[in-house]
Amino acid sequence: MTSEDFEIILVDDHTLFRSGLKGLLLSSGFKSVREFGSGEDFLREINSISDDAIVFMDYAMTGDNGAQTTLKALGMVPTMRIICLSMYGERHYYEKMIEAGAKGFLRKDSDISEVRMAIEVVASGEEYFSRDILREIEKNDPLTYDTLSEREIEVLVHICQGLSTSEIAERLFLSKRTVDAHRANILEKCKCKNTASLVVYALKNKIIDI
Repeated sequence: MTSEDFEIILVDDHTLFRSGLKGLLLSSGFKSVREFGSGEDFLREINSISDDAIVFMDYAMTGDNGAQTTLKALGMVPTMRIICLSMYGERHYYEKMIEAGAKGFLRKDSDISEVRMAIEVVASGEEYFSRDILREIEKNDPLTYDTLSEREIEVLVHICQGLSTSEIAERLFLSKRTVDAHRANILEKCKCKNTASLVVYALKNKIIDI
């Protein structure tokens, strides 16, 4: 199954933006692109959408915002992959989206080649982060990660690089069970819910850079 075969969903209350992005996606070879003007419309039709659909979700919408809609959608269909659509000045928006379970974020003014890349990366099971937005995160004052051990920091770096548990175990000469235990400890100590939020945490703390 190629990335063009995945159902693409656009959830945004700006008709012109949705129509423009839909046209670009269809002309780029994607076979199924549906659009919704609100989170409520999207949720009402969620049972008619593929379980593995890739959803581009705006945050600032009339009614339920993007984070609220994402949380409800993933509660109903956990296998959906949701990407936050954002612009500069909306850092708190996409951070809330990541906390809600989004798989990454993309700037609204990205070109179609980056949109395609985001779809391909997320379709493969990984997270996608716009480098421009990551740079904005890096500008923030770092937090503290004194509670993480040296080994946990090492594991965190590999997680942020997109390595699987098996790959991390092989590189660090650990068992998969040990890597899983480190991951659980890292999530708890960093108060993160998923890999996407770990990447944001690692950037803020200057554990990784871009």
